[in-house]
Amino acid sequence: MTQIAQFVRRAVQTGANKPATVFGDRTRTWRDFDGRMRRLASAMHGLGFKPGERIGILALNSDRYLESLFGLSHGGFVFVPINTRLAPPEIVFWLTDSGCSALFVDDAFVPMLPKVLPETPDVKRVIYMGDGAAPDGMLDHEALIASAQPLADSIGSDRELAGIFYTGGTTGRSKGVMLTHDNIMANALNIYPGTQANEDSRYVHAAPMFHLADNAMTFVVTGFGGTHYFLPRFDPAGLMQTIATHQITLMLIVPTMINMMVHHPDVAKYDLSSVRRLLFGASPMPEAVLRRATAVMPTTEFVQAYGQSEASPLLTLLDPRYNTFEGPNAAKVKSAGQSGLGIEVRIHDADDNEVPRGTVGEICARGQVVMLGYWKQPELTAHTLRNGWLHTGDGGYMDEEGFVYLVDRVKDMIVSGGENVYSAETEDALYGHPAVAECAVIGVPDETWGERVHAIVRLKPGMSATAEDLIAHTHTRIANYKCPRSVDFREEPLPLSGAGKILKTELRKPFWVGKEKQIN
Repeated sequence: MTQIAQFVRRAVQTGANKPATVFGDRTRTWRDFDGRMRRLASAMHGLGFKPGERIGILALNSDRYLESLFGLSHGGFVFVPINTRLAPPEIVFWLTDSGCSALFVDDAFVPMLPKVLPETPDVKRVIYMGDGAAPDGMLDHEALIASAQPLADSIGSDRELAGIFYTGGTTGRSKGVMLTHDNIMANALNIYPGTQANEDSRYVHAAPMFHLADNAMTFVVTGFGGTHYFLPRFDPAGLMQTIATHQITLMLIVPTMINMMVHHPDVAKYDLSSVRRLLFGASPMPEAVLRRATAVMPTTEFVQAYGQSEASPLLTLLDPRYNTFEGPNAAKVKSAGQSGLGIEVRIHDADDNEVPRGTVGEICARGQVVMLGYWKQPELTAHTLRNGWLHTGDGGYMDEEGFVYLVDRVKDMIVSGGENVYSAETEDALYGHPAVAECAVIGVPDETWGERVHAIVRLKPGMSATAEDLIAHTHTRIANYKCPRSVDFREEPLPLSGAGKILKTELRKPFWVGKEKQIN
């Protein structure tokens, strides 16, 4: 039987008195954590909630967030992590679409509730996860745990629904990805080679815990009895201080966060040498950023992970020995690695035929990590999982050795003058300019070319470059038709999803006003 709470039970068996969580002044052992998980599950049953009910979690990273994930799972409930960057109407949509009957919330989001709860009548109870007294009308997380007897046995297992993870909405409306206990267990085993987690691992939750990438690390670190540390919100200085103070050994953050950290003006003041492995994914890693990161953290092994929520999320891993710019393995640094142990990855054409190696097509996959489907969207589920394969919507190719190379989201591909332009390639060229701090490449309408390659750029403080400078720089690196034909400059950071991905949908909107669809 596969049940998520097995991760905790193994941690107790192998190291009951070892630290499980460290948050501020609170440190709890795995024996403590196990008891609190069981009592929280029991308390929810005592409130009248039934196995299979969906329970939302809207909170910043913390030890109580971790307890809620495992406690709800142990009790047979379906957890629904809520994106912490959403506006109240979007939160209302996630809660109502998933049919949540309760909501865990911390101090950061209590002020939002007057705009959320009147629109979500099915949310019968709100559980307060903060440190102070529970606000009127809310139940207290600590009081619930203290008042309940432990629930002995886990409820729910195998192919039963464990969690609903909504997609970030970077390419459109959020969709509820249904993952089972089997999905999550299989993913933890698949991601293990990239993490090399063990009982001495000290992992910091720096990426948001609602996001499945961090969530995946949650389970593998727990299963191997490591210790969890928490950064409530990402900020580069705070992360570096946490690494130095607690001698963090294992991390997962997205390239945007790595870029902010390694280019921070005070980076040299922090000792980052304890980090043995740093996994990154969710968006392409520009070569210039990886070069800077390996220079700043020379003793750290960098591991690229590629996947998506629909795959629980891991599909491929690039071993650290290939994240190098020198020697016989340097040619692989631009790849996303090879498929995970229990995953089959292929590149398909539009008719679902496998294409020859080196040919660009859609990345498809099958295996135990593939989702049950999209919540309440059977037609979209059937389309995405057609012919027994998960269709990722990502364009890429595979070389003769099975390394997968991403070229772009299929929806982010720009067709200019009949040529396919993959925005990630143009962005990588722009990041090679020393003045570029952040960039995004999109297609905008053009009377001559149909779509024009357009760059939106934020420069590093104190540095300057003109549009002509940047365009000329890209011409030294990529073909003419891939280069930007126009550039906009921004002083403020580009809009990000809660997972740290640049929201190209928001950047495109002003250029496509009045158009029926964002393609010309």
